[in-house]
Amino acid sequence: MGFVLIFAFFIPHHPFDALGEDVTVFFDIVAVFAFILGGGNLLRMHGNHIYTRHKDRWFSAVTLAGFLLMLFAGLFKIGQEGWCGAVDQPGAWFNNIYTATFDPLQSTMYALLAFFVASASFRAFRAKNREATILLVAAFIVLLGRTPAGDYATDWLPDSLSIFKVSNLANWIMSVPNLAGQRAIVIGIALGVVSLSLRVILGVERSHLGTDKS
Repeated sequence: MGFVLIFAFFIPHHPFDALGEDVTVFFDIVAVFAFILGGGNLLRMHGNHIYTRHKDRWFSAVTLAGFLLMLFAGLFKIGQEGWCGAVDQPGAWFNNIYTATFDPLQSTMYALLAFFVASASFRAFRAKNREATILLVAAFIVLLGRTPAGDYATDWLPDSLSIFKVSNLANWIMSVPNLAGQRAIVIGIALGVVSLSLRVILGVERSHLGTDKS
């Protein structure tokens, strides 16, 4: 099936042109049963924590309460217009609970991560060698170029030297060296995905089956 789907991508004729879409539908059907198994495993694991009075049983209780509440709101379409109503329509419990709970938690997490990023940047951007110095200078230019202070500091430069304005330097760093690095990373990831896919299709990689023996 792996090779069939690969070949179907390059053959725009019936039945290959619709093969990928049909397989995606079958995948969704199988995924539904996987979700049921995952939900049952979540209930079993956290329910066991509560039953055995585990030290983290209160976290398990909150997890189960949130899971059951969202499951109840989603299955019974509370606040939605009919059984086919969208979950993001106004008044839908599923969307309201999700927005009122997930958005504040996400904002809190990113607010806390800002301090960890600042601490890691302080340790990483020390000018210990030539590469670290280049990274420090580039980071300083980009950060300064994203603030009005950068424009004020180099606004006196003439148009012939506009490339040396901090904002223009920051844009050049982001669009040339940074983009080149990102593309190299994406190409490396793509090669890794191709390699792993071939190992799975050819039966060399079997860790997904519960064993790593070749």
